[in-house]
Parts: sequence; C-alpha cells; structure tokens
Amino acid sequence: MGPERRLRYFIYARIIVSFLFLASTLLLEYQSPSIEENIIRPGIVRLMVISFIFSILSHAVIRFERYRFFLTYLQIIWDLLFVSLLLLFTGGIVSPYSFLYLLSIMNAGLLLGRRQALYTASLCGILYGAMIDFQYFGNLSMFGLRREDALQLGASHLFYTIFINFIGFGLAAFITGYLTERARRSEAELQEKTINFEELSQLNSTIVNNIETGLLTTNPSGLIRVFNPYAERLTGKSLEEIYDTPIALLFDCFDGCLEELTTAVSGEFEYLTKDNVKMALGYRAAPFDDSTGALAGFIISFWDLSVIRRMELELKKSDRLAALGELSARMAHEIRNPLAAMCGSVQLLVAHSGIDESDRRLLAIVMREADRLNILISEFLAYARPTSPVKQRIELGSFFEDISLFISADPLFSNISISNTVPSFMSLNADPNQFRQVIINIMQNSAEAMKRGGKIEVDSCYLLRGSDAYKKTPVIRISITDTGPGISEEAAQHMFEPFWSTKSDGTGLGLAISYRIIAAHGGTISVETPEGCGCRFIITLPVE
Repeated sequence: MGPERRLRYFIYARIIVSFLFLASTLLLEYQSPSIEENIIRPGIVRLMVISFIFSILSHAVIRFERYRFFLTYLQIIWDLLFVSLLLLFTGGIVSPYSFLYLLSIMNAGLLLGRRQALYTASLCGILYGAMIDFQYFGNLSMFGLRREDALQLGASHLFYTIFINFIGFGLAAFITGYLTERARRSEAELQEKTINFEELSQLNSTIVNNIETGLLTTNPSGLIRVFNPYAERLTGKSLEEIYDTPIALLFDCFDGCLEELTTAVSGEFEYLTKDNVKMALGYRAAPFDDSTGALAGFIISFWDLSVIRRMELELKKSDRLAALGELSARMAHEIRNPLAAMCGSVQLLVAHSGIDESDRRLLAIVMREADRLNILISEFLAYARPTSPVKQRIELGSFFEDISLFISADPLFSNISISNTVPSFMSLNADPNQFRQVIINIMQNSAEAMKRGGKIEVDSCYLLRGSDAYKKTPVIRISITDTGPGISEEAAQHMFEPFWSTKSDGTGLGLAISYRIIAAHGGTISVETPEGCGCRFIITLPVE
C-alpha cells in the first residue's frame, strides 16, 4: 500500500471516529445528567466538529503531491493536540481516553516509520505527564480539571500511572515501528516479485506470440489450451475454433499416444490443410508438470519442413549437376581432339577424286554426325563452364516482344500464338544474351510439346521473397505457360538435369544450361502443371 493510500485511509478513520464521538456526545447532552457535564460537553462538541472539518480539508489537499509530506506531519501533530484536548475536556487523570495516545503513536509509525513513532511516543509521554502534574498542582482548573481528583489518587499512584503509560507508549512505538518496517519490506519484495512476474509473463507472451514455430499445449486429457499465432497461420485454424478440443482432431498422429508419453519425443508427420495441401511437419512433444510435480499437460512444438525438403531436393540436384558438369567438361575435352582429327581425315577423303558415289554418301553421313557431335560437345562446355553474366538493364515488355518477333519466323512456331502480358514498366538487371537463350529454350520446348498448335502466355509480377517479414527482398516472377499436354510429377523432378529428355532426338542440355544461367543470376527456375492442362515454367530473379 502506497503512502498516499495509507494517509487517505488514516483520514477516513479519523472522520469516522470524529463522527462517532460527536454522536455519542450529543446523545449524552440530550440525556443531561448534571450541570457540570453540560459545561464540559460543548467543548467536546466543538473539538469533534473542528476535527471533522480538519479531516475533510486534509482529504481535499492530499491529492497535491507537493503538500503530502507536510500534511502527513500535520496529521500527527493534530492527533496529539486532539487527544490532549479531549483529555482536558473529559477529566484528565480520570479520563478513559488516554489510550488514544497509543493510536496516535501507531498512526505515526504507519505513516512515517519507526523513528517518528518513537518521537511521537516521547511527545505523548511528555504531554500526558505534564497534564497530570499540572492537574495535581491545580494549574488546569480553568479547563474544568479538579485538583481533588488527582489528590484523591495520591502522588505515588499518579507517578505509577505516568510511568505505566510512558512504558506503554514506548512499547507501542517499538512494536508499530518494527511491524511497519517489516510490512514495508514485505510490500517492496512483493512489488518487486509482482513486477518480475509481470515482466516474465510479458516476455513469455511475446516469445510465444512471435516465435516462428507452432506451439500448443494440452491438459493431461489431450484438450488444447494454448495455440500461438504461428500455429494458427500454419494450420489455418484459430484458437477459438480448436480451444478445448482433442488434439487428435487437429493432428491424428497424436491419437492415443500422448497418455503414454513420459519423456520428450520428436518426429515428422504429414498434415493436410483445409485447402487440401499436404505439408510435412516436424514436431517435438514433451510432458510438463505443475508446481506440485503432478502432470499438468503436454507441450508440442511443430514447424513446416516443406521448405527444407525442397531445399534438400535442390541441393541434391545441384550436387548431381555439379558432378555431371565436371564429367561433361572432361569428356568434351577428351572427345573434341580426336573428333577434330576424324573430321579432318574425312574431309581429305571426300576431296579425293577416286572415291565412288556410295562411299561419298557414307562419308557425308559421317561428316553430318560429326558436326552434330561437335554441337553436343559445345553444349557440354557451355553447361560445364558457363560464362559469368554481364548484366544490363532489360525492359521486359520490349524484350519479350523482340523474342516473339524473332521466333515467329521459325516454322516450329507456325501454329502457335504468343501472348505477352508483361507490363512495359517492369525491368531487371541481367545478361541479355544469356537471358534470351533461357527464354528461347523454354519456348522451343513448349512449341515442341504442342505439335498440333497452341498458345504460349508470358506474364510477370513483383513479389517479396524471404522467411523473415522484416528482411524480405523484392523479386520478379516471370511465368511462361503453354497449352500442351503437361508433364508428370516425376518428369518435373528431372526436368533440369543434364542428358535427361523426353524427346528422342534431344540432348537434355538446353534446360540444364538454362538452370545454370538463372542460378548464376541469383534466381530460381521451376516447372509445374497448372490446373487443367499445359506446362508452366516459373523464373524468379532478384530486382537489383
């Protein structure tokens, strides 16, 4: 309890006491047992009225902090004066109200502390002893205090009364001061613990709400109690939906197994979202106890493994591509030299006049296949040792228009329409030649898949990429969609691997080279089959 509240309660108590004394005095006045008492009671009434008014004024001033310290001391001084006047008006040594000094001492201890309580006890002893002495010697007759009352008790009795009261005042000050110090120390410790608990609670709430891991807790029966925001985003369900529902209704892999859980376990499971999307989730589940050591429930953290699985596949693919690229480079160098010698020898034979026509046709076939093999080796080298991109600013709208005009003369695109919906304002930094090679490779693959004709649509948009909401980077997403038969999931996994092709006469290096070029630009390329039919290549490149 703060100093202001203690002082306010103290004033409330005095108002109540003043009112009760005033009511009792007026009741006695109404009964009027003697003339002498009628002389004393008006003084008591005035004293109670003044005390009541003083308390009201104090309550009005207490809200001003700069006067609060002075007002506290003024309350103690008024209490001493109030009790002393009350004793004067009620008989002095024979007054039954001398115990009120004890209340003044206790109030001083509660409001100010141990030292001030001892000072107040000393003042109470001095005031009470002086009053008794003055009454004994007849110096307070003007206030109605009769000397006979003191003389009748005797000097030894008066000294004994003063001594006992003085001892009582001192003990009251000591005990009140001690209890006040203990109470303030306990109050400070409680406040510190309360603050620490609030900070800990706030920290715990902040961690639970902002951790990038799904977190839920259940009671011992498996009913969900806590479900953090990331878990809501991951599952698409809110806490209001699943609160107090069995965890088996959310994750069926935990059906009947939590009750047997005694230590922390971890694992993986598949989760089907409400949009029918399969997610691979990793989890760690553990029991937790309450303050008595009894089982309080279970805590389960879970996270999305889909990105990790995709990264693992990409890493495996990159490892395979790197190994095959190195092998291709070595094979190309080993093959190119004897190939050049063979081509030279065949050319000399063809130039000889003594070769008949049938042999000449065979040599022409050898020359054609040698040229094809040389092209293949050149593609090997382009894939194995790609040149570093020389980036320039490319306006995507006009860039795709130029490509559309260029390939429209190719008979392969005679029955295919190209739709370019790329906004004219979009641009990126890339190597124009390498990027053009990527786009033409993709469009040629689409055209070869649509032998009976079809449509190719090119579109792009800006996106933000990154797992951290505060560190997302802008990227351009370019999609090239055709209306062909589409591809299988297995074919999509091998699409960018070298030497893998669905065409009988394909080398399987065109898309692999495209993959290398996009990776060198810091982007990604993937393929998917949209709803219905067709195939869609998606290129993502950073905006620099």
